[in-house]
Amino acid sequence: MNRIPTLAVSILFFTMPFRVAAQSPLLSEQNISALAQELSGEIAKRNLEGITRFHRQRGSQGFHSAAEIIVERARAYGLSDVQILQFPADGKIYYGTQRSRPPWDAEFAELWELTNGQPAVKIASYEAEPVTLAEDSESADVTASLIDVGDGTKESDYAGKNVKGQIVLVAAQPGAVQDLAVGKFGAAGIISYAQNQRTAWSGEDENLIRWGHLESFSPNKTFAFMFSLKTARAYQARLAAGEKIQLHAAVKAGQHPGFTEVVTATIPGADRDLKDEEIAFSCHLDHQRPGANDNASGCVTILEAARTLQRLIAEGKLPRPARTLRFIWPPEIEGTLTLLNAKPEFAQRIKAVIHMDMVGGNQNTKAVFHVTRGPMSLPSFVHDVAWAFGNFVNEQSYNFAAGLPAQYPLVSPEGGKEPLQALDAAYTMGSDHDVYQDSSFKIPAIYLNDWPDRYIHTNFDTAANIDPTKLKRAAFIGAASGYYLASLTGPSVPGELASVITASREARRASAMPHAILLPDTESRVFWKAQLNYDRGLPLQLGAFLGHPPQPASDKESQPVPDATPKGDGLLIFKRKPEPKGPVTVFGSDYVADHSTGVPMPKVLDYQGLWGSGEEYAYEILNFADGKRNAQQIRDAVSAEYGPIPRDLVVQYLKTLEKIGIVEQSK
Repeated sequence: MNRIPTLAVSILFFTMPFRVAAQSPLLSEQNISALAQELSGEIAKRNLEGITRFHRQRGSQGFHSAAEIIVERARAYGLSDVQILQFPADGKIYYGTQRSRPPWDAEFAELWELTNGQPAVKIASYEAEPVTLAEDSESADVTASLIDVGDGTKESDYAGKNVKGQIVLVAAQPGAVQDLAVGKFGAAGIISYAQNQRTAWSGEDENLIRWGHLESFSPNKTFAFMFSLKTARAYQARLAAGEKIQLHAAVKAGQHPGFTEVVTATIPGADRDLKDEEIAFSCHLDHQRPGANDNASGCVTILEAARTLQRLIAEGKLPRPARTLRFIWPPEIEGTLTLLNAKPEFAQRIKAVIHMDMVGGNQNTKAVFHVTRGPMSLPSFVHDVAWAFGNFVNEQSYNFAAGLPAQYPLVSPEGGKEPLQALDAAYTMGSDHDVYQDSSFKIPAIYLNDWPDRYIHTNFDTAANIDPTKLKRAAFIGAASGYYLASLTGPSVPGELASVITASREARRASAMPHAILLPDTESRVFWKAQLNYDRGLPLQLGAFLGHPPQPASDKESQPVPDATPKGDGLLIFKRKPEPKGPVTVFGSDYVADHSTGVPMPKVLDYQGLWGSGEEYAYEILNFADGKRNAQQIRDAVSAEYGPIPRDLVVQYLKTLEKIGIVEQSK
């Protein structure tokens, strides 16, 4: 999982003890009781312990072994249509905007220090700890000196240092330095002590080894080992004292022909007319070993939701829902993009997604649980459904922890007893929910996730840091949300759902106030008009979900609210083309960079707004390019979401997308 630490949240504060009714606003007491009693954090964690034994790189034997565990369990639980779908991956085939990355495997890798007259000392072993070898490393048998080049990303880092044929020690990720260190200056290999994704705890534990990556498509093939900060500092001190350090690297690894694999299974729906519609549960199965919270936790939690729903339906304790429930275990982002492009019927059937990526971190991880909304470009009531269940778990778990009556504390015997304290969070990017909610597919996605997690992408992301109670509670929110959406039918909106949507709207407006206060008057008006646009879109999306005929909009509602009088390039209107489908920034390659030879890279990618990053702006600019909004209105929409941005940056990005065939101008 990638993280962008810019959140806007509405937090449920508990200022005094209180009691709440045991019934959720959206499911009956009988249904709540059935789910609460059957869901098991222990079963989920036992499955997690099996998956975390494997180094689950894309297309690798480790990934396939983990996929086989999912398949065996899904069949044992009685799920239908259980299979591993395979899609060729050769580095040339594109699935929408995703250039397929060839599978990568490693058989052997060791790094030794050679000492004069003394036995060599083993420093790293892939067999013992596979995270020590960077993904996409190639085979090598090299004896060379170690040379410290600092960060390693600038030519000045190499000034006065002859690194040709040597191994460089760098602070940056291997992929960020390989074209410079290996391609330009001729280094034989890389050792990186790149630190973990930035949180308050970054660099605090010097023993963490970060998961490393080389660039999948770089012509400068090489190998890279990963060091902890403690090990790197020790070598730097010796080098600074003038000591010459000789290393021997032996690696047997590399890319190879193979497949992107996606596991899928279903619980068939009951309604003759609606069973071809699907509510999907999603996660991502790939990651380094152990990769417990990221993301074995999400994988086993949707598996536990599947087990529970299948059993309760089979035993008659829950009515079979009208729509089909589908469960998907892909490689992160690239697997989802591959599936939706290679099997377009999946995208056509899926009405909503419950995506889980990191949902089990205990208090050691410092994780905070989020029920994350979708982007403002895709208004949807499904997020209100998820928060209704998230808020229910908050209330029940808090009452239980505080010694108050709580009929459904959702506590596992081997887990913690603290309250969940989930946050109702604004949209953040970083996992497969980005793909579903991209304007190519427009599938609303509930995103359940932990952040921060101080052990993400390191050798310390272990099963010991996973809480069965947290898994059970995440499974409850996901299972209840998915079951409710799969069962929601009828000519009108149920009163309880209407109440939930209304309450959520008011809470969303209240949580937006701190952002509005930061803005000058003109931008504040833009901000609140965008909130109104979002609220106007909710009934239309709900009606479409229920299969109601499109309602003719009034003249006032047929166009986005104008946020400024457009001039010049602000009058330009862009519309996304039907192909290629997917976000333009994906794993292993960047569609804009790959297809914009001779075109300056868009400045928006480096822009930092008040509460958004360049990647987020770019994602939403493309999503808002619908053939109706002009460039000024798109600028205002993304400014309301992430903070004011110059219109020129928005126009430059849209024109770049036009040059590479992603969008076209409309009249």
